[in-house]
Amino acid sequence: MSRVGRMPIVVPEGVEVTIKGSEVTVKGPMGELRRSLNPDMSITLQDGNLIVARPTDNRIHRSMHGLTRTLLANMVEGVSKGFEKTLEIIGAGYRAQKTGENLVIRVGLSHQVEVEPLPGVALAVEGTNRIKVSGINKEAVGEMAAEIRAIRPPDAYKGKGIRYSNEVVRLKAGKTVGKKK
Repeated sequence: MSRVGRMPIVVPEGVEVTIKGSEVTVKGPMGELRRSLNPDMSITLQDGNLIVARPTDNRIHRSMHGLTRTLLANMVEGVSKGFEKTLEIIGAGYRAQKTGENLVIRVGLSHQVEVEPLPGVALAVEGTNRIKVSGINKEAVGEMAAEIRAIRPPDAYKGKGIRYSNEVVRLKAGKTVGKKK
């Protein structure tokens, strides 16, 4: 039995879950998420807990068991608390600013890069070098943060670029001048 798949998902107060066949809708204070899951998995709501069960021990059912439970748990957490990723811009003259809903990033390229947020994702700038990506869909927040980071990933020698706030960049040693004999 899957260790992740068999854990029940506690549905917090103020969150409403509707199950119609393989489609699950979760409504909460932050918004509403809808997802169609694998029809083989049985999803039930018992005593304020979501329980995911698999029909057999086939390889595909075992692999889908934990995935289905995790997707449901992310939906419940998203509509109740939301998700957030923070990015830092490091480098002389590197900065970001918000113009309307879009984000304008200057990171040493020949032009400034304008980033349009994905649907359901909000972008915020703190100071000039900190970007916050937030939303209720964990996949969309991660995708948006990855797209922003891909504009200028951290350099391996100086560490300049866009990185996640908790990311540790290992710097390579530069050239060293050896002794002449």
